[in-house]
Amino acid sequence: MRSIRIHHAGPFSRGARLTLDDRTGLHLTRVLRLRVGAPVVIFDGRCSEHEAVLITTRDGRLGVEVGDARQPVPPSPLAITLAQGISRSERMDYAIQKATELGVRAIVPLLCERSVVKLDSDQAERKRAHWCAVATSACEQSGRADLPTIVPPGRLDTHLAAASADAGKILRLVLDPSCSTGPAALPSGLQAVELLIGPEGGLTDTELDLARRAGYQSLRLGPRVLRTETAAAAAIAVLQALHGDLG
Repeated sequence: MRSIRIHHAGPFSRGARLTLDDRTGLHLTRVLRLRVGAPVVIFDGRCSEHEAVLITTRDGRLGVEVGDARQPVPPSPLAITLAQGISRSERMDYAIQKATELGVRAIVPLLCERSVVKLDSDQAERKRAHWCAVATSACEQSGRADLPTIVPPGRLDTHLAAASADAGKILRLVLDPSCSTGPAALPSGLQAVELLIGPEGGLTDTELDLARRAGYQSLRLGPRVLRTETAAAAAIAVLQALHGDLG
């Protein structure tokens, strides 16, 4: 039977008694129907993972008693940063969920010319908190022990300007269905890569040109034009298969 995994910000060690937040407690007891004494796995999001059992804390809330450490699933040897054009809620959630399951190290949400979503500072922080929760849930489900970093949403042009100033330190790729270069043409021995994907409708010609000027190489994923959330999952899977831990 698959282990029930819970994220809890660390550090913690064997013998610790931790109180779970209300959302997690309700999910465990009302959705999964677990009871005090049930075995679970707890991880801190930084590659530390332990056996644990559910307990009732002194204030009557649901908690865990931490047991022996476990060997966690290690991060992929390929450090992928997903620079994702912000799309509508369910599509963005899907892209973040699948990117997390497939092992990306960092996610950079970007507002592009064709982004339908518009965010002020308060909305941006709420969105980021929601996306972090999506990623946490994906880690709990997939067996991953390290949480990806999700930075606050920013503007594509600002991100490209920073990338241009930092050119040459990482291979940067931008998905472009009009180019002819496929994944097989990428250099061997990749250790770190940034993947730029546009929102619904893709990147504009102006944005693609700005990306190339900032040092991004165009990449094509076959003859079909993929939706933004499909493109993220497909591209990450291909990169992990060729250079990461899906080979």
